[in-house]
Amino acid sequence: VSCLTQRIGEQFPFPYQPYNIQEEFMQALPTGTGKSLSLICGALSWLTDYEERKRQEAAALLQEGEEALSTNAAQSSAVSSSAELDWITDFVQKKAERDLVSKLKEEELKRKKREERLEMIRNNVQLKYAVKRKSYEEDEAFKLLQLSKEEQVEATGDQEDEELIIAEYESDDESKIKTEKDEDDELVEEHVTKIYYCSRTHSQLAQFVHEVQKSPFSKDISVVTLGSRQNLCINEEVRQLGSIQRINDRCMEMQKNKHEKHHHEEGVKRKRGPAKSVCPYYKASALQQMRDVVLGAVHDIEQLLKLGRETHSCPYYSTRLAIPPAQLVVLPYQMVLHEATRRAAGVQLKGQVLIIDEAHNLSDTLSCIHSAELSGAQLCCAHSQLSQYADRYKSRLKAKNLMYIKQILFVIEGLVRVLGGEHKSGFFVLLGTEMLTINNFLFKAQIDNINLFKVLQRYFEKSMISRKVSVIYLIHTKTTEKVLSASPMMQVEGFFMALTNSNTDGRVVVHKQGSLSESSVKFLLLNPAVHFAQVLEECRAVIIAGGTMQPVSDFKQELLFSAGVGEERITEFSCGHVIPPENILPLVLCSGPSGQELEFTFQNRDTPRMMDETGRILSNICNVVPGGVVCFFPSYDYSKRIISHWEASGTLTRLANKKKIFQEPKKANQVEQVLNEFSRCIQRCSADCSGLTGALLFSVVGGKMSEGINFSDDLGRCVVMVGMPYPNIKSPELQEKMSYLDKHLPHSQGRSPGQALIENICMKAVNQSIGRAIRHRGDYSSVVLCDRRYSRPATLSKLPTWIKDRTTTHTTFGPAFAALRKKVSSRNWQ
Repeated sequence: VSCLTQRIGEQFPFPYQPYNIQEEFMQALPTGTGKSLSLICGALSWLTDYEERKRQEAAALLQEGEEALSTNAAQSSAVSSSAELDWITDFVQKKAERDLVSKLKEEELKRKKREERLEMIRNNVQLKYAVKRKSYEEDEAFKLLQLSKEEQVEATGDQEDEELIIAEYESDDESKIKTEKDEDDELVEEHVTKIYYCSRTHSQLAQFVHEVQKSPFSKDISVVTLGSRQNLCINEEVRQLGSIQRINDRCMEMQKNKHEKHHHEEGVKRKRGPAKSVCPYYKASALQQMRDVVLGAVHDIEQLLKLGRETHSCPYYSTRLAIPPAQLVVLPYQMVLHEATRRAAGVQLKGQVLIIDEAHNLSDTLSCIHSAELSGAQLCCAHSQLSQYADRYKSRLKAKNLMYIKQILFVIEGLVRVLGGEHKSGFFVLLGTEMLTINNFLFKAQIDNINLFKVLQRYFEKSMISRKVSVIYLIHTKTTEKVLSASPMMQVEGFFMALTNSNTDGRVVVHKQGSLSESSVKFLLLNPAVHFAQVLEECRAVIIAGGTMQPVSDFKQELLFSAGVGEERITEFSCGHVIPPENILPLVLCSGPSGQELEFTFQNRDTPRMMDETGRILSNICNVVPGGVVCFFPSYDYSKRIISHWEASGTLTRLANKKKIFQEPKKANQVEQVLNEFSRCIQRCSADCSGLTGALLFSVVGGKMSEGINFSDDLGRCVVMVGMPYPNIKSPELQEKMSYLDKHLPHSQGRSPGQALIENICMKAVNQSIGRAIRHRGDYSSVVLCDRRYSRPATLSKLPTWIKDRTTTHTTFGPAFAALRKKVSSRNWQ
């Protein structure tokens, strides 16, 4: 969705000779060497042109204003004193002109100061200053830590309790409430025109930043990379807490201690009590200093961490200070797509450009971000914590605070009742899953008389009750062996927030197990467009990019049209691939070497004959394809079953005689190790194979290696897709999503939106997996789709165009294998 201006007739700055499709892409933005670099150069070219045009327009307007003032002054002096003059109109006009000229001069002065500051930073003036101050800052931090430890030993009292008491809740009239955020907003630095770039994973963002560093704009553009506290914290005391919620809570607590310490230093008497630890990296001067250094050059997350340790400054808060003056902000999905997180981070989208990369799962991402789940154990724990909090401080809490706390407890008890238990732990026999609308769920829980909007939007936010109860929770759990990943009260608040969605936009899934603690309630967002609409409305332009966005029509219908975007606002661009046609060989296999028809339906795929036939296909492929072969299974469960069958039948041994076998690990932290061993094995076989011709990797569609991992060159000379990875259609959540789409979206080409959803989920996963092998212009690979259902025209149409146009379907195995063997032995594949 874009209204950016194209660079017509000019060449885009680019670090290499661009491919034709990259030039077309940059022209069509309208804003590998590949998509990311094209996005950077196209969007930043627009931004520099826009800024220059703004400067020229401002200068022309300023000149016109000054000339108008001079002309009016001359005319006023020429008017006879006896002439009748409409002095009020004249006065208002002159004042407006003077105000305009003054405002233009002020904006120009701000712009010049900003550019001068950035130029000074880029000349390393601030960086040199930072190095000089480093030893002093470290000494100061050490003294502060020592003082804090001494105070903790000497001081006693009830100061700890003081910070846990909720301030009096003044009024039910929203117009009378001025929150701390409103006061902070008055101090926020003005945002320059900028581009927000977001992607899904930390590694994808790091890759993008490296592309920016290689681009022609790296010396002239101010860039800041954002991340969570978990990624950017350099305080080891906080980092070792592990979970993101505990890190956030501890950081906020230390911030508050810092503000209280400053308050006491100003002469306000402090009650006796244990001194509270503060973060030595959270100092205004150090934060501003690091902010300037961040703006002076392009840094990725690892470089920010190193810089923070060198300057003894917090990277998390320094990068947030850098948002307003930055021209390019790189950040994860969550910080853009979730309004509360966006607001907390200081991200302002009004009038800015947003690039959403790797957007093929955007709809699912939005749904996940705005969904929430609570277990019975969390509900019971939250009820217990809040009850203890109210009992402990009831003599010091105002009546209105106690009233709202009782309402929250009442709602929690209602949720427990829905799960079939009391607010105390208990057991019951009722099992199963129930799907309810929001209104029906509130009615069933007997909490439909509670105004959740008032409780949530006003009381939770103003009182910070969840955070105060969480402090007690953290203190308590530090002495226990088992620590939950997040405070139960914070989880409850999130679920309450989800229940404020429109009744038609979501459902509540009640899942009852054998005990209350194992049961759960989950809010399922059915209409992600309702939260995406605000993003689309605020931004100047939104660029939604992905390597496998097909089918685009369904994507537009669910996320754009449903959000109120008209067709006239949408500019669509699709292109092929940079590789020549002969560098890819996509094959659809309808049957195997023994003639067994390949249709991996739920009923057929577990049969011994189907598993044996799959083993024979892989054996033939491994006999002729050198280097790496990556085989994708539709699920972890099926991968485990078929490999166990091959172990028993001897097929796995025969495969291992040709290629060393690797399996995708279940733990994410083991992925890199497996990939390194897989790569080293292939390299060794290329040099001295000792009978082996490479390596075979068993992976899973939608798993850790189906997205974001590059099997370029010898790592992926063949990708084998076993079956079609359809989602579990019996899932209550999926059935409800299908029903919702059938009801709210139009049918097209004789199929319902619900049916289209199932097909799209499957083929998007396939496209992501098979796209791992071709990563640059000189790369080549074969793709073998093992299932006759891939030959259906409707299914083939969902493959990327550059693959679909080169795909051949084979009803028997012989011709397909002959084509593969011929391609592998051809000159351009040697």
